[in-house]
Amino acid sequence: MPGPYVVAVSSEKGGVGKTTLATNLAIYLKALDEELPVTLFSFDNHFSVDKMFRIGQSPGSAAVDALFAPRPPEDLVELGQYGVQFIPSCSDLESLRRKARKVGDLGRALAASGLSGIVIIDTRPDLDILTQNALFAADRVIVPVKDAPSLENCKNLHDFFDRQGLSRRPLRILPCLIDGRIQYDGPFRNPHELLRAYAINRGYRCLEGYISKSPKVESLNTNPEGKIYPVLTYGRNTDVHSQFSQLARQVFTDMRSTGRRRCADLHQAAQSAAAAENRTLTRRLASLAATCPGCGQNLPVSGDRHAFYWEANERAGFLDEACFTALVFRLAYGQQDAGDRAPLLELFRETAAQSLYALRCEETSPAGSTYRFFRFDDEGREISRRQIFSHPEDQTSEVLRGLFDSGVVNRDGSLITFCPAPAKAPGSILEKSAYRNLRALFARMTEHLS
Repeated sequence: MPGPYVVAVSSEKGGVGKTTLATNLAIYLKALDEELPVTLFSFDNHFSVDKMFRIGQSPGSAAVDALFAPRPPEDLVELGQYGVQFIPSCSDLESLRRKARKVGDLGRALAASGLSGIVIIDTRPDLDILTQNALFAADRVIVPVKDAPSLENCKNLHDFFDRQGLSRRPLRILPCLIDGRIQYDGPFRNPHELLRAYAINRGYRCLEGYISKSPKVESLNTNPEGKIYPVLTYGRNTDVHSQFSQLARQVFTDMRSTGRRRCADLHQAAQSAAAAENRTLTRRLASLAATCPGCGQNLPVSGDRHAFYWEANERAGFLDEACFTALVFRLAYGQQDAGDRAPLLELFRETAAQSLYALRCEETSPAGSTYRFFRFDDEGREISRRQIFSHPEDQTSEVLRGLFDSGVVNRDGSLITFCPAPAKAPGSILEKSAYRNLRALFARMTEHLS
């Protein structure tokens, strides 16, 4: 599964021609090979991509924010002008950023998608989480620079690759918006040669050629209709036309010569992570206590069974809801029997699913034991606490003996944490992200009580 060849156009400096570069590169690549799928999208909210490629006036039903949702990227594309596919832009950048939680989210989505050919990503002029996602997924990053300040900003892109442990090989500098009328005396005759020399001196790799500044090309983006016209059809008499042709050939050649694409690496990494997670889940399920510590019943991890998951040190298991209810009513409400307290019992059942609990044995003697019982909200914040002395003849002592005296949990001050489990499949609380979230909550509770 090679996946698409991903090209990101990125610079932290605005006004260097990123969008003009990305949109026209897509068209020139399509002109090189009509059978090559070319897909383009932008993480900016200026809608230049939509204006250039949309056929008709009706907006699409999806946008780039759906790339970070469980929806296949190939379902988001629209067939646009010049045979280029595009994913519509999104106006709500803050919402878009919130959906991109990790730098690898986009890469994993593209790796698992049915997209092929070349995917071009136009990024914003900052190194936010969206740009980071594009860089992380890219086989080639084209960095347009037009002056010394934009070249200085390249350092941040290179530093990002270093922090992620990625090779810098995908990064390539491309001088853009070069004014050919400017000439220098000395070893560097024009701004193109000067910028290229500065880049090489800093250890950066460059693409061949450059993109000129052209009043004719700039006029293609300015008209009463708000339409954006491509260089290929409206700027053939400019130097920019031949420069884009050269750039497209370089990208096309790089794509053809790349043996293993970034998406393939990300796909393999995702499969390895999933396999490791499944092995961990299998071990986690195998290590669970086989029965409820209170009543001794077998508690299957699947099927319709109301239970509470408990965990302490290296031990874990499920407590039947009736046993847990009896325990809570004694420790939290001071009630010996919940059977004849129907209103109170119903109130507890309504709120129990939104709460987490913790229990600690603080002192024990032949006369009984002292416990500290805590209740937390669903974000791990403490709601209440009670200190309870339990006599051996208390009805809840059977549950407590099952947890402590049977050796399930030591009476050494260890904290037992409880969480309601899904009724239809209690074991699902131990799966992947659900268990990671649960462990984070338990850690927050334990840290609070330390």
